[in-house]
Amino acid sequence: MFKPDNPFSPRDEVFEEAWHAQTLALADAMVQAGHFSANDWAESLGAALKDADTNGKPDTTETYYHCAIEALEQLVAGGTSIGPATLSARKDTWHRAYLATPHGQPVKLEAGEAVTE
Repeated sequence: MFKPDNPFSPRDEVFEEAWHAQTLALADAMVQAGHFSANDWAESLGAALKDADTNGKPDTTETYYHCAIEALEQLVAGGTSIGPATLSARKDTWHRAYLATPHGQPVKLEAGEAVTE
């Protein structure tokens, strides 16, 4: 597991999976692009983490990742031109693509596109 150089890091582990880091990188890119503020991100993530704690979720990197996804989705759906319906449709497409992809192969969004006849 990666050990951070920052002695102020509260945990030994930072990210268990690449997509955990990508979620935070995406949030940062959205802040940098002006889609929402850093304060909005911090408040949304903080609320998701508080809800997880209130609901007895374990204090793990996996829980943090799920909270980050939840916060990011809420901010995207509420503050960008990407509405909840579009976000839900894209998630469904990714889910179908994931299920259609052989193990060990990269997931390609095209594999989850709905077939129209």
